[in-house]
Amino acid sequence: MTTPSLNIGFIGLGIMGTPMAGHLIAAGHQLFVFKRGPMPEAISQSGATACSTARQVAERADIIFTMVPDTPDVEGVLFGAEGIAAGLAPGKTVVDMSSISPIATKVFAEKINALGCDYLDAPVSGGQVGAKNATLSIMVGGPEATFEKIKPLFELMGKNITLVGGNGDGQTAKVANQIIVALNIEAVGEALVFAAKAGADPARVRQALMGGFASSKILEVHGERMIKRTFDPGFRIELHQKDLNLALSSARALGVSLPNTAMAQELFNSCAAHGGKGWDHSAMVRALESMANFEIGQQVA
Repeated sequence: MTTPSLNIGFIGLGIMGTPMAGHLIAAGHQLFVFKRGPMPEAISQSGATACSTARQVAERADIIFTMVPDTPDVEGVLFGAEGIAAGLAPGKTVVDMSSISPIATKVFAEKINALGCDYLDAPVSGGQVGAKNATLSIMVGGPEATFEKIKPLFELMGKNITLVGGNGDGQTAKVANQIIVALNIEAVGEALVFAAKAGADPARVRQALMGGFASSKILEVHGERMIKRTFDPGFRIELHQKDLNLALSSARALGVSLPNTAMAQELFNSCAAHGGKGWDHSAMVRALESMANFEIGQQVA
């Protein structure tokens, strides 16, 4: 059965948002888009309609997606003078796919609901590769009926799509995801620095570990990045810092201790202090290498 064409808004056309929006366009939907700064060529040549404000997007679309960097960005796009809320009419749906504060998300949802509209938080995992290949994991918070309505659109952008619970629960799942990813990056980096300084070939160590219980997506993808020194993002360290700030601030509010999350954040902070906030987050290994005074790939004297 052919899915009918929908009028969809998309705000936030960065390295993730551009391919995600592209999948919606490729499926035959009419997109209304807004971006501060130059429009990506892939979008400008796609037939999407460029709008001059987020309000215009909301006025013309029935479902509006946002994919922007941080909590203040979402708040501005939603509730600024020319924001989405100013252009909404009852019955429309707002879907925030950014990774932001679970606490703020609940407030945003209540404000959008008060306008007679539905709200989903639907952060993603999978990075630029997942966005391009439409294989993102999508963690959703919000009403089940709204989730079921939007799910066919999520399926154009991702593979593992889960309704976690109510509004804010999708963002909570994403924060948990980022804790696990950061600690796995640290573990892989620590192991490869150890192996290399002990005189073993880190590429062969990684190959050996890929067949055992230590195997992981991080060892597969980011372990290779560490060995080959390919630290172009990917997923920028400054964005992972933002996500771990959400984890640590939420943990303080909940009275939960996250000691290893704090340690991972300090390693990211070290990278940023050395000019690396724009590096891929696999470059956390550089902080470990600095402490060891030894770089993976360096020949042991």
